[in-house]
Formats: sequence, C-alpha cells, structure tokens
Amino acid sequence: MHVLLTNDDGINAQGIQALWKAIAEIATVTVVAPDVERSATSQAITVHHPIRVDRHCIENPAICAWRIGGTPTDCVKIALEALLPAAPDIVVSGINHGPNLGTDVLYSGTVSAAIEAAMHRLPAIAVSLDNGNPFEFETAAQFTRRLLLEMPHHSLPPNTLLNVNIPSLQGDKIQGVAITKLGVRRYENTFERRQDPRGRIYYWMGGQVADEEDDPATDVTAIKNGKISITPIHFDLTNYGIIQEVRNWNLSFN
Repeated sequence: MHVLLTNDDGINAQGIQALWKAIAEIATVTVVAPDVERSATSQAITVHHPIRVDRHCIENPAICAWRIGGTPTDCVKIALEALLPAAPDIVVSGINHGPNLGTDVLYSGTVSAAIEAAMHRLPAIAVSLDNGNPFEFETAAQFTRRLLLEMPHHSLPPNTLLNVNIPSLQGDKIQGVAITKLGVRRYENTFERRQDPRGRIYYWMGGQVADEEDDPATDVTAIKNGKISITPIHFDLTNYGIIQEVRNWNLSFN
C-alpha cells in the first residue's frame, strides 16, 4: 500500500511525524506537506505566485518527503499531478492539532486536503486530535494505522472521505468508536483592534466555541463522550429537498 500523507500544521508538526512513523510500519509513505502552518485555509489554492518545492528529511531518510510553499490543497494537487510517478492507494491528512468537528470542516485545511484527494477519485481520510494537555498523538496514530489496514477491504462512494476525530486520551481511556454525522459548532468571535508601529490599524481575530448541540448522533457529542468519531462526508452541497420549491419561484428573465 502506498500512502500520500499531508497536513495543514506543517511538515515539522508533531502530528504528521507521529503518523508517518506509524504508517511506515505497514505501507510505503510519501510525505508532501506545507512548509509552515496553514491552518484554516479551507480549499484555497495558490494561483498568484509560484509554489516552492524542495526535498525534506527530518528523521527517516527512507521516507520520501517534499516541503511545499503552499496550502494543504496545493500539496495534494502538486503531489498527484506533478511529483508522484503514479497515484497513491490512499491519501491521509493529519494528524491535526485540534478537532475538526461539525461545521469546522468548512474552514479546515486538514479536511480540504482530503477533499482534494476525493476529487481525484482516491480514498481519503482526514485525522484530527481533540485538544489535550498533552496531545496524545500516539493514540491517534495507532488508530489511523488500524483504519488503514481495514480500508482495502471496503470501498467509499465517489467524492466521499472519512473525517476522523480522536479524543486526546491514552488508548485504554477511549470509550469506543462511533460512526457519526456532522454536528454544529457556533463560535463567539472577537476582533481585537490594534495599531502597528507606523500607526496603521489592524484587527486580530480570536474566539471560542459558544454553542455545541447535544444530538447523540453527531461527531461533537462522540468526542465529548470520549469516543473516536468517524464521519463519512462528501462535497455535494446541493439541498435536493428544495430544488422543486425554488423552481416554482417567479424567476422568469423577461
């Protein structure tokens, strides 16, 4: 099995290093990851300046690695269309330093890299670790390894990926695995007004989760309960239920 591994926290992030070491025990791994952190970049691509690419090795020279001056989506695009001689068997994005639950997936660079792989008709997994002190990356890496061993025995529908969120707990504290739907997370954003040394005004955005639903079927609730959440997601955003209703609107052009 050949795994393409990427992330949005950057090639030096602890999460991706833990994951490539665990996966290298069962597969050939190619790492193509951003040169620096590119969190919350969603599906952004680089079109107005060059994408810098260079070979990179941290600890394991047996693993082929490229460091990319672009977004997570750039990483997958350039890997599949320019760097790799053949398509990988599966693409894994992560381990993200923090969860990607519910509506967070719309902003997530981690999930967007997996979406890009699915758009290329490849099996894809986005893996995120809930906030913890410390982060239990080894637990997440070992579960991802187990999931990769299971994947060849199944198939996903077109344009579908698995969004995996793992509690930041030691393995014996995990309360099971839940197959979930996306929940809803609402944030209370703050914009701190600041002034730079030249007197120009700028704003720094922050915020925290203000509201999370308690639907027991969601990824949000699964993580609250100490369970690993696996959510099959796809990127057809069409609301088929109201297509006919909108057709009935008075929208003639003339």
